[in-house]
Amino acid sequence: MSDSRRDLLRWQFDLTWSLFEYHLERLEPADFLWEPAALCWTVRPAADGAWAPDWADTEPDPVPVPTIAWVSWHIGWWWSVAIDHARGLPPRDRTDVTWPGDGPAAVAWLRGLREDWVAVLDGLTDTELETVAMFPPQDDPEYTVARMLAWVNAELMKNVTEIGHLRMLRAAA
Repeated sequence: MSDSRRDLLRWQFDLTWSLFEYHLERLEPADFLWEPAALCWTVRPAADGAWAPDWADTEPDPVPVPTIAWVSWHIGWWWSVAIDHARGLPPRDRTDVTWPGDGPAAVAWLRGLREDWVAVLDGLTDTELETVAMFPPQDDPEYTVARMLAWVNAELMKNVTEIGHLRMLRAAA
């Protein structure tokens, strides 16, 4: 039996999410802001009380090691923008996406984004999968919504691995 591309992408997403749940269920509040190295990117309280991520418009050298809080913000940012694009909405600016402020709230936020993403994914038609996608920005007319979905799966898998690795390093320390 042959799966549709959407079904295959959904299967891949569900597999990636199940790996993420393994770590989400085991994260402790103190894991989020643990700094594994002297050179770190994290989220910090801003003057208005919101949490602001460390950021540079060009990747620094050496690359800072992110905290779990920073990686969870990063997931929330790119995923929110991908959802906006998939829904045909104007994408949020990076500075409009803020980390919720603590570990349990971040986990709930990510699970909510998952629900939003599944609703988008399950509602796409084959024709919509073939339309040109705009996120992440590409200069490629072959970059379709289907490819954006594959990118989301790959980016999420990478970020899940980072969070899992940081969680295990902290537990081992």
